[in-house]
Amino acid sequence: MSNQSSPNGAIRAVLWDFGGVFTTSPFTAFTRFEEARGLPKDFIRTVNATNADGNAWALMERNEVSREEFGDLFEAETRAAGHAVNGSEILPLLSGELQPEMVTALRIVAKSYKTACLTNNMRTGHGPSMSQDADKAARIAGVMEIFEHVVESSHAGVRKPEPRFYEIACEMLEIKPSEAVFLDDLGVNLKPARAMGMTTIKVTGPGQAIADLEAVLGISLR
Repeated sequence: MSNQSSPNGAIRAVLWDFGGVFTTSPFTAFTRFEEARGLPKDFIRTVNATNADGNAWALMERNEVSREEFGDLFEAETRAAGHAVNGSEILPLLSGELQPEMVTALRIVAKSYKTACLTNNMRTGHGPSMSQDADKAARIAGVMEIFEHVVESSHAGVRKPEPRFYEIACEMLEIKPSEAVFLDDLGVNLKPARAMGMTTIKVTGPGQAIADLEAVLGISLR
């Protein structure tokens, strides 16, 4: 981070989700998978939202089960929901394509603000992005290097929306929650951050996210 003063004195740090913010949403890949397999719309998201803190997805994101155990647990959950899908088929869908305008915004923000990436991820693929493609993983690794800190659920042992996850980020950056703005594409992950005092932005697309962040910070990010 640059030593220059932050344009918005009330905010000292910008915290960012990764998947669905810097990359295209995995939900798009889920939809394609469901259509190809003849599954009900939003089947995967519905399974993941059932017993959200203790299901296979949550256990894998906290690194409490192996990749193989996740595959079997997820299959049991989807079978109970009516359509058996092994978790190993879902893991390759998690890494989306980079959105360059968001990377540009991050580079500009990093000149004036503390930054951290707060990502729920799994120990699969290459690095925090969980990419199955080494070249893509290398490009994403370059983005990860811009952040001062990266908080990964699979390493921290807690995950969004658990409050401790956000506390870890604030401790790393030596800030109060009220001094941070947090961007995520899931409202459930924004709710506890907002309750702690963070300014929150729900990301629906790069243009909207950048415009909303510009309004908060009072600087151009393009």
